[in-house]
Amino acid sequence: MSAPIVIHRPSSTGGRRVTIRGQIAGLAYEDQDVIEFLRRAGLPDADQLLDRPEWVEWRGGRAHRYAAA
Repeated sequence: MSAPIVIHRPSSTGGRRVTIRGQIAGLAYEDQDVIEFLRRAGLPDADQLLDRPEWVEWRGGRAHRYAAA
């Protein structure tokens, strides 16, 4: 079973697309953006999920890095 939250590789202009259960949540430029998307999705302890692979999959780049690819 894959993680319900995917933080995709950094785009060429910066930022990372975030999907939650296959739905696009938005474009994140820092961890706080991801936390806000998760809070809006009903996950109040989102800041504790970012480094838990059962919840979040970081694709194509280092975790917590949002600079242009």
